[in-house]
Formats: sequence, C-alpha cells, structure tokens
Amino acid sequence: MSDYATRRTTMVDTQIRPADITKFPIIEAMLSIRREMFVLDDQKEAAYADALLSLGGGRHILEPRTFGKMLDSLDIQGDELVLDLGCGIGYSSAVLGHFAEAVVGIEENEDLATEAETVLASEGVLNVAVLHGKLADGAGQHAPFDVIILQGAVEEIPQILLEQLNDGGRIAAIFNQRGHGAVRIGYKTNGHLSWRFAFNAFSPLLPGFEKYNDFTL
Repeated sequence: MSDYATRRTTMVDTQIRPADITKFPIIEAMLSIRREMFVLDDQKEAAYADALLSLGGGRHILEPRTFGKMLDSLDIQGDELVLDLGCGIGYSSAVLGHFAEAVVGIEENEDLATEAETVLASEGVLNVAVLHGKLADGAGQHAPFDVIILQGAVEEIPQILLEQLNDGGRIAAIFNQRGHGAVRIGYKTNGHLSWRFAFNAFSPLLPGFEKYNDFTL
C-alpha cells in the first residue's frame, strides 16, 4: 500500500515550497487534498510526480509547481467565487475550494465531469459545483466571477469568457507561443483587462482556445 500522505508532504516540500509559494492557504490545501483520488487509476503511483498527468484524450493535470504558482499569483481570498476551466476529475477545484468561498468547475469531457462530481462528493468537498460544457463558453449563468483559472494552455481567450470576470477580478492562463509557454495574470479594472507576466510554464492546449485565423488562400 502506497503511503500517499508521505508523498503529499514530499510534494509540498520539494516542489511547492522551493518555488517560493509561501501563502499558508495554498500550502494547507495541497497538504490536505488527496491528489491520488483525482487521477486515473493507472496514474495513481505518479500522482505526486513533478510532471503533467494524463487524463486521456489529450487532456492533462498541471504539474503541482505550475498550479501552485498560478494560485500564488492570483492571491484568492475566502469570499471570492472562482471559475475553474478544465477541472478534469476535480483536483484543481478541490484545492481552490479549500480557500475560496465557492468554485464552479467546467469540464468538456462528460465522463470526467461525472467522475469529478462523484469524487468531490466522496472527499467531502461541498463548495464546488462541476458542470459539463465547452470550456471556452465558461459559465455565464453563474457570472460574474472574481477569479478565473484555466487548467491548460491557450493561444487566445474568447471575449465571452473575459466578460464573465468581475470588475476587480483576475484571470490566470498559460499562453503558448511558438513552442514556449508563459503564465500571465489578467487584471480587470473599469472593464479593461491588463495582462502581466508571472512565470514561464508549458502545457498542452485546451480545446476551444486555439487562435482563430480567418486567412485563406
């Protein structure tokens, strides 16, 4: 039987803390949430590895370091509503739910969305709702959100999604450009969004966030 609790502590000590992630709510969440419950069965032994974990169909769970640094940059508060796009089986939403007021997770793969609901309930995560739908559409019926986070890379973000961000809110995404990736945080002020570089990271592209090119020969 694997000692997942020890692996969880090791993940925090070797991947999270060395990345200068010091906010206590993030550390506490990553020490508390059983990551092995939110991965595919054949990935459980790799649940705490410093690597992307496959969810099948070209989808992945972000490395703990990348996800943790995104959370650190967003500085989510306990009274904020968060939209988690591409939540997979629900790990990211469970972590977010540990310190946000409430989380809406969106998952495009119906099987993953169904499993996420089941696992979140079994793990006692009560302030997260998982919806099945297109990631790029967001969840307009629950908007506005104080924070939006994307669990994968984008080339561009549809305007309809940016409109779901509350004024004074933040959005975090990994932007892939020419084989390189960078996490940027967008800050919405008076209806205008300004982006700031946070750190370098790479992830496969999320469905629906490809750059639209209408040029034809």
